[in-house]
Amino acid sequence: MGIAAAIGVLSPFPLYYWLWTSPQTWVALCGKGRDPCKVMSYVAHFLKLIQFLSLFSVSTISWPPPLYFWPLIAFGQFLNFRVYQLLGESGTYYGVRFGKNIPWVTEFPFGYIKDPQYVGSILSLFACLSWVPFLYIFLWTLGYVFMIHVESTEDPATRAKLLS
Repeated sequence: MGIAAAIGVLSPFPLYYWLWTSPQTWVALCGKGRDPCKVMSYVAHFLKLIQFLSLFSVSTISWPPPLYFWPLIAFGQFLNFRVYQLLGESGTYYGVRFGKNIPWVTEFPFGYIKDPQYVGSILSLFACLSWVPFLYIFLWTLGYVFMIHVESTEDPATRAKLLS
């Protein structure tokens, strides 16, 4: 299950790269009257399920978890929840790239933690190290680091125009 699990863990990142670099194609593919952020969220949730099933396939679950699990998972998920709370679906799922006007947010964790949703996700992954072999956590983390790099160079001229 090793190669299949690795592919499953990495499965979303080619799509995220394509969406970030070719947003107009995605908007056109979604078509008039369909919110590209909503469609992306559906696809992303399906890919997240594949990632979790991939991790589960190589996991050895034991209870109770080590003590480091609780602060890592709690703070990691708090960051993820807070980012979604502040940005909403459109802000979380590349709305700015798809031509939506997303207001700039400066409330915590923005302005305090760079890329807080990715940091939260990475903390949550590392919380699971006692159950999941390091290689798979490392691969997933590499995917996040890659996307942090990709998303750090956003050219406003390449943003999509929403179909009206």
